[in-house]
Amino acid sequence: MAIRHYWPMAAAAVGFRLVLVLFGGDLHLSSRPEVSTPLTSLRRLAEGYWLKQASMSPYSGSMYHGSPLLLSVLGPLTSKRSGGHNAHIYCSLLFVAVDFIAAMLIRSTGRTLQMARDKSLKSLDLTKSVNDSANVSAGDTASLIYLWNPWTIITCVGSCTSPIENLMVVLMIYGACSRLAPLAAFGYVMATHLSLYPAIFILPVTLLLGYGPDTPPSKVFLQKGLSTSRIDMSDNGKSTSQRCFGQISWKPIIHFILWVFMWSCYVLFLNSIILNKVGGLQEMFEKTYGFILTVKDLSPNIGVLWYFFAEVFDFFRSFFLIVFNMNIIFMVLPLAIRLKHRPCFLAFVYTAIVAMLKSYPSAGDSALYLGLLGLFANELAEMQFTFFLFFGYIGVSLLSPVMHNLWIWRGTGNANFYFATGLAYTCLQTVLVVETVSSMIKHDRKLRLLTKA
Repeated sequence: MAIRHYWPMAAAAVGFRLVLVLFGGDLHLSSRPEVSTPLTSLRRLAEGYWLKQASMSPYSGSMYHGSPLLLSVLGPLTSKRSGGHNAHIYCSLLFVAVDFIAAMLIRSTGRTLQMARDKSLKSLDLTKSVNDSANVSAGDTASLIYLWNPWTIITCVGSCTSPIENLMVVLMIYGACSRLAPLAAFGYVMATHLSLYPAIFILPVTLLLGYGPDTPPSKVFLQKGLSTSRIDMSDNGKSTSQRCFGQISWKPIIHFILWVFMWSCYVLFLNSIILNKVGGLQEMFEKTYGFILTVKDLSPNIGVLWYFFAEVFDFFRSFFLIVFNMNIIFMVLPLAIRLKHRPCFLAFVYTAIVAMLKSYPSAGDSALYLGLLGLFANELAEMQFTFFLFFGYIGVSLLSPVMHNLWIWRGTGNANFYFATGLAYTCLQTVLVVETVSSMIKHDRKLRLLTKA
């Protein structure tokens, strides 16, 4: 069931962003640790661009740790020649457009998933029994959640590059759901280049390209006695036929691998041109990927790693770096095995885990996975603790700036005050991941019981 007045609500979200950008003045969001990180700060990017214009390496010192491609795209907009406040406006207007494009891609992805869901339920003769309890337009819901999420809005107008990183992840998922290997490969390469952590999305993207969008588990179809259960998506995204269960389509996967190789070579070639005579690819890898993995900047953020590594003894630092970085990798394969029949939902879970465990998290990371969460509004309709999670996120959002102010500016608190909000935030994300996975498994079990009945 489509959402009434969708386009007026989407236009209002874009208009609200434009009002904040054009008439909101300087909201000082770029200095907030919840919004801007050492990797996404536009102020640091402006410093890197100035160094490059002065014929020095943009990675000189310890300011800039982002992609050289962002220097070429956003650097001219941050130049003082654009005029102080105007430079901020130009970048924010670009981010408004990026947010809108991401929301439309999420909407299209939701429609593809909805079509696959309806096809699967029809083949199982469960359309009426399931849709009577929950049947909303997942694409419309997810895109509006993304557009109206306060964290998405403050990230858009807060002078940070998180909207571009989010767009690349959404583009990757959209391309994989639509079986468009070149588009999925471009999103995957760019997302990994900008942030490193999206490299783990190789599994859900491969499953999406090989098997198609999310469907109920194989046991449901075997109980029904169906020999055809997977929806085959053509290149234009429309369902054309069905193929036997368990038969993977290798052609789009091979195309994806080839396109990943070509896009990677192209991105490295562009970076080498940009850094010609002002550094090199080796320095870029050390200052970007190395900076992410070694957690050298211990400035406060909404995560927990900055506090932990500020307190840990240097003798144990290398050990805990390995532990924290491997913690994400350890979760990849077990989740892929359990949720292999729902690769798009698997991508959402990976997004939430990355936002929870990455070294420099921000509100933009949460804005992405909360938007993707809306894609599964029908399957997760019976999820528990929604009231607790909703007001927990609101409480953390309000307490975080208060505790930071008490610690940094008023001097009536200490680092433990701010760290406590970060710890609560991490616990909320953990509960969200556990509850969503549990609810999806319960939903699949419910389909199995309905099929038996």
